Amino acid sequence: MAFYKRGELNAEVFGQDRKRVAVHTDSLMMVIFDFEDGPAESPDPLHAHPHEQVSYIVSGKVIYYLGEEQQTLEAGDMVTIPPNVPHAIQTLTPSVRLADAFTPVREDFLP
Repeated sequence: MAFYKRGELNAEVFGQDRKRVAVHTDSLMMVIFDFEDGPAESPDPLHAHPHEQVSYIVSGKVIYYLGEEQQTLEAGDMVTIPPNVPHAIQTLTPSVRLADAFTPVREDFLP
């Protein structure tokens, strides 16, 4: 059990004007993604991973590409992503914040 304050977490830069912070337990990870480079002219490249994912749009507006489907989502909307399903986003607003939960923990996001 632990408490985390936003100002005490080290943000990782994963692209120009893109940052993320992550916390995790043994089997669950929460990642806050901040995109400050929108709106984007095209979607990010599709990617897939073996983790289950739930994404909550905290602020902003995106097109979420999931498998063969796409949906415009905005603050308050959510999407569930099964393992190994290709997905991506396209930001539609200047800034977007996503809160994503992953299980198991994404080792590639650990420091």
